Amino acid sequence: MCFRSYRMASSCLTRVKTYRSPWKRLYSTSQTTVDSREVKNFLALAHTWWDECGKFAPLHSMNDLRVPFIRDNLLKTSATHHPGKPLSGMKILDVGCGGGLLTEPLGRLGASVVGIDPVDEMIRIAQHHKSFDPVLDERVQYKVCSLEEIVNESTESFDAVVASEVLEHVSNLELFVQCCYQVLKPGGSLFITTINKTQLSYALGIVFAERIAGIVPKGTHMWEKFVSPEKLESILEPNGLSVETVAGMVYNPFSGFWHWSQNTSLNYAAHAVRSRAQEHQEPAESALKGEMEALHANASSSPSGHAAEI
Repeated sequence: MCFRSYRMASSCLTRVKTYRSPWKRLYSTSQTTVDSREVKNFLALAHTWWDECGKFAPLHSMNDLRVPFIRDNLLKTSATHHPGKPLSGMKILDVGCGGGLLTEPLGRLGASVVGIDPVDEMIRIAQHHKSFDPVLDERVQYKVCSLEEIVNESTESFDAVVASEVLEHVSNLELFVQCCYQVLKPGGSLFITTINKTQLSYALGIVFAERIAGIVPKGTHMWEKFVSPEKLESILEPNGLSVETVAGMVYNPFSGFWHWSQNTSLNYAAHAVRSRAQEHQEPAESALKGEMEALHANASSSPSGHAAEI
């Protein structure tokens, strides 16, 4: 004799088995976020990384916005502040660190920073530049690797992950986000700066900035890889990362400075927070619990005290 209760329970358990939880997935070497074409582009420019008047000048000046953005949001989560070293005690992962333009100032704020980049020449340059400041020796480390390569050894290790001007260069955005979740501590912060996918970003970010004015090297960006704040949030939220802040950023090519804006149609910064263990229940587990409770209620409401027959 078949019972509806048995069929419901069996169906529910089947869904649990087939659900793929993104934050518990192991990452194989066949999965990668690295685009080999992007690696070649940045390798060709590696020698100009620390030239403040060169091709990476906009990244140098972007520190005026992104460093305080990261610092101030992290301080909101810290109960103790250290004068002169406000990020002391925090561990930060700088993904796609390049030559260390953002890694170094975060280290000077007191944080322990690990900078990773798949381009070995970039890491060599970053290591060399770090050697000029003894303060950074104990606070900053560099590794030649991609994000997915350190996931299994760095699970829930970092208070913050920084991906500044990186999303528009990765080959698998969702995998990248899942890896960010994996290495963050519960309650940890993900900081992103990237380019919106709009007609304006194509006209100014690629046609003008690359092909006409030469503000950034030609071929640096592919419009197809740009991502809107809405699309980014639609990837972050299901993967356990709650978006707290999105703010527009505008670069003035004549002054060479960035400023904040309410307009996110070009560049923008985002801050997302990983859910804490007690705040987040996996969808499959939640579905199982809900259906089993409904099953129990149906059984209890049956006149005989048993599930109804088919």
